[in-house]
Amino acid sequence: MSPRRSGEGHVRMPDAEFEALLARAAAEGARRALADVGLEGEEAAMDVRDLRGLLDCIRFVRRTAVKTTVHLVTTGILLALLAGIALKLKVFGSSP
Repeated sequence: MSPRRSGEGHVRMPDAEFEALLARAAAEGARRALADVGLEGEEAAMDVRDLRGLLDCIRFVRRTAVKTTVHLVTTGILLALLAGIALKLKVFGSSP
């Protein structure tokens, strides 16, 4: 059954035909969007996998950097506390 016009400029078509039209439009839109960002052709799937791997590496580096920063700050605070305790208890001898 082909689309037909109703009285107010609307087009009526069967649900199955409408869904098929939407599926074709979505597929074509996805192809255009991927082509716009350079992800088209035979190597597109490999490019996406590489990009995902790169993002995983960036996330790993970010987590490691945060952990290292927290470790350094904690170590610095503990060293400062130990130095303050040592000075307070005069562990290094009497001051002049």
